[in-house]
Amino acid sequence: MAELRGAFRWLTDREREVCALVADGLSNAEIAERLVVQSASAKRAVTRILAKLGLRDRTQIAVRWCRAGL
Repeated sequence: MAELRGAFRWLTDREREVCALVADGLSNAEIAERLVVQSASAKRAVTRILAKLGLRDRTQIAVRWCRAGL
């Protein structure tokens, strides 16, 4: 579990916030509304998270986030 938490340390605070919202099941539009940003910004954040963590999709973000106990 520590290694999963470790992967998230490479993310910015905002990217970790987006991870939490993805894990809560929010869409990009809902994330954008919650964070008061454009939908495209939320989508870019998810794309950056996927690239930084080497994941395929939002489901993997949610699973890794939950398994890390975050």
